[in-house]
Amino acid sequence: MDTDRIVGSAKEFAGRAEGAVGDMAGDAKTQASGKAREAAGTVQNLYGQAKDAVRDAADTATSYAKDAYENSGDTFRDGSKAIAQKVQDNPLGALLVAGGIGFALALLMSRPARRPPPRWRYYG
Repeated sequence: MDTDRIVGSAKEFAGRAEGAVGDMAGDAKTQASGKAREAAGTVQNLYGQAKDAVRDAADTATSYAKDAYENSGDTFRDGSKAIAQKVQDNPLGALLVAGGIGFALALLMSRPARRPPPRWRYYG
């Protein structure tokens, strides 16, 4: 379990408690602060879940790749099915992984080529 999930759940719980205190006291500022903390906790929890899903998918893919290398093409087909099942079980994690890979490729492809600085020769 990722630490972001734990911290996110704690923030979410603290935000709910703060919002409840604000509701009881009738303080709109405390209510808003509680809602903001709860939302931040929810986002961090989802981020942790996505990291867990990516880690699990990477571990699964690695183990199946090793098996495919050691055994034969049959294991590769089984691995493909297992990854497809993992994507079906957790589409949000798969979407985040695919988006991250696409973002990284876009950064790499849109970066201008490095050119050495021009050499100026001064003749005096």
